[in-house]
Amino acid sequence: VQLQASGGGLVQAGGSLRLSCAASGRTFSSYHMGWFRQVPGKEREFVAGIRWSGGRTYYADSVKDRFSISRDNAKNTVYLQMNSLKPEDAAVYYCAADQYYSGRNYPDYDYWGRGTLVTVSS
Repeated sequence: VQLQASGGGLVQAGGSLRLSCAASGRTFSSYHMGWFRQVPGKEREFVAGIRWSGGRTYYADSVKDRFSISRDNAKNTVYLQMNSLKPEDAAVYYCAADQYYSGRNYPDYDYWGRGTLVTVSS
């Protein structure tokens, strides 16, 4: 599966952005999906995940109650709605997919898209 993330940009603190990750391939609905982020000099960190059916979602504590992950299997797309953005949310955001793994460890995901940059001004 090939992934393409989009929707990043510059936003003021307190604002919102919605990231999208479009996937190719007809088996998208069988993949667990995750969003991760990375800033220079730091390890890639888990942000949010959603299982293949969309029935279960999970979040990093730092974004819980502000971010929401969802998917539309008919459109082969997963979304990350980000509200109440903070300067510390600024990062390159990546989407990832895996057919079997649905956890928080980025090395365990097989497929990655190119990131999209989110900048939050204070």
